Amino acid sequence: MTDFIREGRFFRVTGFNPSHRQLFLTSEALLMDQTTTRVEVYIGHVELMFLKPFYEDGLHIRRASAEEFGMLSERHGIPAKSADSTWMLERDGGSFVVGANPSWREAEYELMGDRTSLYDASKPWPPEFPAESGHVS
Repeated sequence: MTDFIREGRFFRVTGFNPSHRQLFLTSEALLMDQTTTRVEVYIGHVELMFLKPFYEDGLHIRRASAEEFGMLSERHGIPAKSADSTWMLERDGGSFVVGANPSWREAEYELMGDRTSLYDASKPWPPEFPAESGHVS
């Protein structure tokens, strides 16, 4: 299983498209946390989410444990078939999303040029500059 861990970075919810059920979380390059990259997380087919508007200490996206899913299922009426698509966004739980496997992209902010998002469908992927990407599984 591959988790997505970017602790110590400031992430915020930058978009939710309800008609396409898409969630976007972003961490900009900031002097205060001495980062030079932009990181974007995308989760599609969102069915349910419990979010904070921002995550000051970063993200740790992982599949919900059996115990966590049991509690969430009971509290929010999540069907058992959604156990494999329930994602915790923080190490200690708290925030979660029920949706498709999260994906992420990261690139040096200075190299992005006029690109405002790494998930901009009108731009080619991979981009003309070095970028990393992956999926949480």
